[in-house]
Amino acid sequence: MGYNLGMAGKTVSCRELYKSFGDTAVIRNVSFSLEAGQILALLGPSGCGKTTTLRLIAGFEHLDQGEIEIAGTVVADGRFHMPPEKRRVGMVFQDYAIFPHLSVMENVAFGLGKTAKDLERARYLLALVGLAGLEKQMPHELSGGQQQRVALARALALEPAVLLLDEPFSNLDTSLRAQVRQEVRDLLRQAQATAIFVTHDQEEALFLGDQVAVMRDGRIEQMGTPEEIFHQPQTRFVAEFLGQTDFVPGVVRTTGIETPLGILPQPVPLPPGTAVEVGVRADDVQLRPAENGNGRILSRRFIGIAHIYQIALNNGQKIQSLQPHTVNLPQDTRVQVTISTDHPLPCFYNGTAVSPANTKDTNNQSTP
Repeated sequence: MGYNLGMAGKTVSCRELYKSFGDTAVIRNVSFSLEAGQILALLGPSGCGKTTTLRLIAGFEHLDQGEIEIAGTVVADGRFHMPPEKRRVGMVFQDYAIFPHLSVMENVAFGLGKTAKDLERARYLLALVGLAGLEKQMPHELSGGQQQRVALARALALEPAVLLLDEPFSNLDTSLRAQVRQEVRDLLRQAQATAIFVTHDQEEALFLGDQVAVMRDGRIEQMGTPEEIFHQPQTRFVAEFLGQTDFVPGVVRTTGIETPLGILPQPVPLPPGTAVEVGVRADDVQLRPAENGNGRILSRRFIGIAHIYQIALNNGQKIQSLQPHTVNLPQDTRVQVTISTDHPLPCFYNGTAVSPANTKDTNNQSTP
């Protein structure tokens, strides 16, 4: 038997949210909307406001200004504050917050009634999250991944319009984290769940999110698909936060951008002679041994399928290069370093993207 998990046709809209604690503004002009069945990742460093945004949506914090709408109902607008239990939100906390004295079935059924239909729903959700047969187990008898699934099933039990997850994988060890986030993504897809989750892990955000909102100092710096955010960063901060980007100085010429690594033949809508920065990731950097090359290998880090080389250029700048595991170059080797030109690279002027390839607007972006 299948169930409508209460997600179809539901959306979440946040308009110009503002929240301060004392004299400190922690959320400023945050706006975004989320379509039914979409997953949004709120990504950013510690203290950027992502968890506070989640708590405002859940109703755990009072909104100072702005408006939050869930499933067509305004739940907060700075004057009105609907309590959390009436907002139709499900919450999965960082520590899961499952009840240690209740069995798996009792945890999932908590908040439901005692009717046969309620118990059938709880059993359905346990099957959905792969815990059928463990109904009588206690939380301490479960693995971290199984506890995560109990928390997810319990959050879905009351048919929330939106599921909120706060750093849901941070308590799992590295080997288990990749497995569990794959399982959670599959479960959210199967449940057609609308979900918002908070993370500081870029790989996690790019893997799970249909949309990614990068936050900085209480604002959304950029919002878009994982591909847009990664390949078309609109600010230097976004480029630096995602992908361990190095920045190479450049000067605009009529033929492209002149850099210490050669001419980058892509147009820039700035006058010739303008100083800019080019965002370069390790896989964009090519190298080959050359006695009179423009760089010297400082170190090599082996990551299994590849080496990551750190190189000192002749101008003193350090840059990274990702090379196949078969490329073995010792420390102090002189190399010729160049930039890949098979795709546009982000170019920044005063911290803002200026290359035509990177000026595409992303939907629902807040004003930085």
